[in-house]
Amino acid sequence: MAKKTFKIRQVKSGIGYPKDQKATLVGLGFRRMHQVVELEDTPSVRGMVNKVKHLVCEEAA
Repeated sequence: MAKKTFKIRQVKSGIGYPKDQKATLVGLGFRRMHQVVELEDTPSVRGMVNKVKHLVCEEAA
């Protein structure tokens, strides 16, 4: 059975935000603005996305 995944896009820069939020963006796999990453749908990943929800948006499947 395939694992569930979802896509998110970075829509706002991490500049001017706390170091832990910048580190969360890097931990999610973002390297530049408007990049789309596909991540496995796990509670830990959802928690990371929730922490930077003001910087990212979920892409349509």
